[in-house]
Order: sequence, then structure tokens, then C-alpha cells
Amino acid sequence: MSAEAPRHAAIDLGASGGRVALGGVAEGRLDFEVLHRFPNRPVPVGRHLYWNVLELWREILAGLKLASARGRIASIGVTTWGVDYALLDDDTLPIDLVHSYRDRRTDGMLEEIERVMPRAEIYRHTGVQFLTINTLPQLVAAGRKAPGLFGRAAHFLMLPDLIHYWLCGRMAGEHSNASTTQLYDPRVRAWSAAILDAFGIPVRIMPELVEAGTVLGEVLPEVAGEAGLEGALVVAPATHDTASAIAAVPAEDEGGWAYVSSGTWALAGVEVAEPVITKAACAENFTNEQGVGGTTRFLKNSAGLFVLQECCRAWGEPDFAALLAAAGAAPERPAIDINDRLLASPGADMPERVRELCRRMTGSAPEGEAEITRLLLRSLAADTASIIGRVGALAGRIERVHVVGGGSRIDLLNQWLADTSGAEVVAGPVEATTSGNLLLQAAALGLIERRDFRAIIRNSVPLRSFRPSRG
Repeated sequence: MSAEAPRHAAIDLGASGGRVALGGVAEGRLDFEVLHRFPNRPVPVGRHLYWNVLELWREILAGLKLASARGRIASIGVTTWGVDYALLDDDTLPIDLVHSYRDRRTDGMLEEIERVMPRAEIYRHTGVQFLTINTLPQLVAAGRKAPGLFGRAAHFLMLPDLIHYWLCGRMAGEHSNASTTQLYDPRVRAWSAAILDAFGIPVRIMPELVEAGTVLGEVLPEVAGEAGLEGALVVAPATHDTASAIAAVPAEDEGGWAYVSSGTWALAGVEVAEPVITKAACAENFTNEQGVGGTTRFLKNSAGLFVLQECCRAWGEPDFAALLAAAGAAPERPAIDINDRLLASPGADMPERVRELCRRMTGSAPEGEAEITRLLLRSLAADTASIIGRVGALAGRIERVHVVGGGSRIDLLNQWLADTSGAEVVAGPVEATTSGNLLLQAAALGLIERRDFRAIIRNSVPLRSFRPSRG
């Protein structure tokens, strides 16, 4: 990166780890370096599962100190996964710990919310797929457990909004993350009064909404002094990590392509101009989430690499390259449903749960790490290809699939996805969320134009192509 180019710090919190990167755009290329990586694991307390938000804040500050040691930082932006939130009181103190979306408190909550409002009506107002992890069932579960909760709450903030508030003192939501909550109407691009009213969630606690690429303000003096960030601006990128990642998809044309944001979750879909809120989309349980520049990400979630990540932890984190090589030569087994609830929770028993599900579905179980790895990657490829086929039926023909994120590095997965979907798969960039975050910050400061994002990525990152195998 040129010493003269303004430097931006991108904070990306994922469900399995976080990173702080420093980068910028010069001569039509995006260059950045990840300066700090740190783990993010939910913490079990009693029967519940929480995120250690204060430890994440400590790690963020440590990363920002490393960034500021390289020179002046022009701006900072935060992306995270969707759906998780914090409630603050009148003194802006947290009312509760921040629950993980994998907390089992939402078991049975989909049925509970449908007793209040029919599924079709909820979908008509929100266009969001029905998942137990959504913010709406989380809030309903929280309100059932503590009936006075919403009376004590003064502010509702999604996780990236909370970090931005701690950085600059301004409370604001951003459309892409708000649209994951099942509390947001994508047609009018605002909080859904109908949903909030039906479920007793006071509209007064919801933050103002801003566009991706909005300058929120200058870093607070106490934070600037702690991390050496004097004069740095806080910019809201597309705060949902997938939205920033899709902003960095290196597509060359306007249509005919789908994306897979492949990490702990796999999110497969297309970018469209308007929400697709139809009976067919509801029946398929597809979701409409906000993208950059008023676009809609029409997609569906899959379990992604989470199950394999949990297996690797249980196996003591084996060498991943060697594991993939062994998986490539392992015996073939029928695919399983990697979205089965049995595999939804973290734990050291994940390999045994995979074997148990195999026994239920196929009558036999894989033996050894390589067999399980091959089975999980094959199952993920099959599930993702199925989603791409169904989204294509609803939104238009798909000829190319862009895979971004950590899964773009796994050649076995990308080739099997090409074989199963029948479409060319283009892999890269790996750090798509960070790339989109940095591009949006640069655009917010007037350094580049949004229309140039995809060309900048093509100039900056080597891409690999996988074509369907013949025969």
C-alpha cells in the first residue's frame, strides 16, 4: 500500500474469530494487511450461551493500536454477523449479556411467534426466512423470560452498532444488519411498525437507520488516546458481514451470477434491485436482506463450515491441508442434511453427532477424520447447489457462481459445487468482508466511486475458476 494513500482500519467480527486489518486503495488496487486475529467463542453460563463482548472490545483496541502504530488512520468501520443484539438502559449500560444466536432459548419460538401473527403475514412485512436464530424469536424469548425487559430498555443496538457507539458515541443502525432481524420492512427500508407493535417491542428503542458508507463521527477522545486514533472517523460500512462481502464480489456483468459467502455459515443467493416477497419465496424460506446502494440480497442460509470447524476443534486442530488431501482420497458416502438441528450447537461431541446423523439417514457411519471431512464438504456442496438452483428458478438463470470467504480456498468444495450446480465457480477473494468494508470506507471519504468496487477487486485479487467435470 502506498505510504501516501489514506489508511482505513477494518474490524470484522465473525462467529468463530475476529480480525483487524489496515488497508487502502491506490492506483485502482486495494491492498491491506490483517494485523490482528483473535478467536471468538461463545461462553456457556448455566443453560445459556453468550458472546464475550468486552473481550472482543479489548481485542479490537489491541488491533487498532497496531494499526495506528503504522501511521495516521483516516477511518474505522465494523462488520459482524447478523441477528445478535444488545439492549441498553437509560444510562446506556447493557441490561443483559449479549446472547449467542446458538443459545437454545429460542427453541419453540417460531411456533410462538406464529401464534401471534401468521407466517405469511410476517413474511409479507419482512421478507425474512424463518430461523430460530433471528432477532425476532430471540426478543420474544427474552421478553417471555423477563416480562419487564422492554420497559427497562432504552436502546436496541445490533452488535456492530454497539461497537460503533463505543468508538464514536453515536447510536445508529445500518440497513444491511437491520434487515437480518425480522423486525425490518425491506420495501420501505425502515423498522416494521406492524411487527414491533404485534410483538410488544417498543419502537422508541430502535435506532435511526443510516446507509452503508455513512460517516458516523470522529473517534471519542478517550478511545483516540487509548489507541492512538486522533482525528480518525468512524464509518458504517455495510455492517452485516455478508453485505460487505457481496460488495466485493468481482463480477463482470450485471446479471446471470450468484454468490456464496462461504464461512462459518454459507449464504447463497443473488443480488436483485427489489425484494422478492412472494408466496413462492416464502414457501422456499428465502430471505431478503439489504445490500449496498439500495440493492437486495435474495438468499438462503446453510450451515456452512461450522460443523467441520467444530469437528476440527474436537480433533485437536489437525493440519487442514493434510486433512483435505486425505479427504480427497476417502471413500464416498451419501450426503447428509448438514442443517439438521442435531448439528446446530457447538461442542466437542460434534464428530459423534455427525456419525449419529449418518446412521439415522443412511444406516451406517463414516470412520476417521478424512471420511467425515469428505462427507461434510460433499454435503455442503450439495446443499449449496440446491439453494442456487432454487434461487435461480425464482430470480433468473445462473451461469456463474462467485464463492467468497474462507470456503473459497477449499478446492474440493469449489469443484464439487461446480459439478453439482452445473455452473462455473469463481473463487475469491478470501477476505471479502474486509475488502468490502475497506472499499466502503474509501468511498465514504470520497476517494473512490462505488461503481468501481468490482473492477478494483478484479485488479487486486487472484481468482480461480472451477468448471463442471464431464462424465
